[in-house]
Amino acid sequence: MQALRRIVRTALAAGLVTGLCFTPVLAGDFETDAGWTLEQRVDRPSYALIEPRTRNLNLDVVVLACEQAEDRRVLQLQLYLTNDGPLMPDGADATRAKSKPRAEIVIDEHVFPVGLLFAEDHVVLSDQTEAMFPRLSSRLLDALEQGTTMRLRFDLVAEPAGEPSAFDGEAVVDLQAGPAEARGKAVAAVRRCATDRAPQSVALASPSR
Repeated sequence: MQALRRIVRTALAAGLVTGLCFTPVLAGDFETDAGWTLEQRVDRPSYALIEPRTRNLNLDVVVLACEQAEDRRVLQLQLYLTNDGPLMPDGADATRAKSKPRAEIVIDEHVFPVGLLFAEDHVVLSDQTEAMFPRLSSRLLDALEQGTTMRLRFDLVAEPAGEPSAFDGEAVVDLQAGPAEARGKAVAAVRRCATDRAPQSVALASPSR
């Protein structure tokens, strides 16, 4: 899986910069339809990933990631793509990409408008900021941990003149997939990473690496 290899490289680079010590999950450890898959062989997982059940755009996996933000850590929802991007609906012409795309996360009946940040090799979704670093709010994280179905909705392609703005891309994630005893625990485990005291004797990574 191309996106998973990028996640491994990114996680290794972040560990060197921030002082986090972990071993990323390897491609062979990831199973589709298994629900959230936590980073392996660590006491404090720094990310969990999940594959959408359905999608109509070039989205490969969704990652809940614990990231450095100055003297603390924040949680982000990161999207890794099936190709080099940009994030677009299937069959859409990339030259028609909106200069100001929008997105929302719908978890069960709860709607969370989110901002999009296009990083070097992934897309970041967040509904709050922490010292200019994008992050997920506690309310959204609670819904992510306790919810059943998450829909990621995007307005990415410019509409013809005169037509109203509309969502054109969507991915559906089954938050209750996988073993019953593990449901919600992966999100809770990554949330604990953000409560750890961040190292202060090392250089800090930018949110977009």
